[in-house]
Amino acid sequence: MTTPLAIRIVFWTWLIAAVAAGRQGWLQAMPASAVPALVLGLTALLALAYRRLGAFSAWVDALDVRGLVLLHVTRFVGLYFLVLYDRGALPYAFAVPGGIGDIAVAALALAVCLFPWGEASRRRAISIWNIVGLIELLLTILTAARLGLAEPGSMHTLTQLPLSLLPTFLVPLLLASHLVLYARVSHRGTT
Repeated sequence: MTTPLAIRIVFWTWLIAAVAAGRQGWLQAMPASAVPALVLGLTALLALAYRRLGAFSAWVDALDVRGLVLLHVTRFVGLYFLVLYDRGALPYAFAVPGGIGDIAVAALALAVCLFPWGEASRRRAISIWNIVGLIELLLTILTAARLGLAEPGSMHTLTQLPLSLLPTFLVPLLLASHLVLYARVSHRGTT
C-alpha cells in the first residue's frame, strides 16, 4: 500500500465514522461543551500529523495551494444556514452572520483561485483570504459554542445529519487547511 493510498483510506475511514456518528446520534448525546472540544481536538490531530508525520506533510505539501483554498467552496453551506434560520431551525445569531460570512469566504475562495493573478499577487491574495477565512470560521465556531452552552438545544440541528458532518469532519479539515495555507504561503512562499 502506497502512502497516498494509506492517507486516503484514513480520510475515507474518518468520513465513514463521522457519518456513523451522525446516524447514531452520538453528537446529540454529548454535552454542549464537547462538540467544540471535538472540533478542536480533531483539528489538533490533523495539525500534529502535518507537523510530525513526514509522509503526511509531504502528501499535503504536494497538493496545489489552490486546491486547499477551493476546499473552502464547501462553505457555501452558509446558504443552508440561512434557509434553516428562515425555517426556525437555527438561531439568527449563528445562522445569519455565520451563513453570510461562510458564503463570502466561499465566493472569495473562487475569486482568489480563478482570477488570473501573477505569482506574487496570488500569494498575497491567498494570504489575505486565509486570514479573513480563518477569523470568520473561528467566530462562527465560537458563536455556535456560546449559543449551545447558553441555550441548550438551539444548535441541535448541527448534531444531526447532514450538518453533523460539519463538527465531525469538515470544520476540522477547514481549520487545518487554514493552518497549512499559512505555513505554505506565508513562510515558504509557495502557491
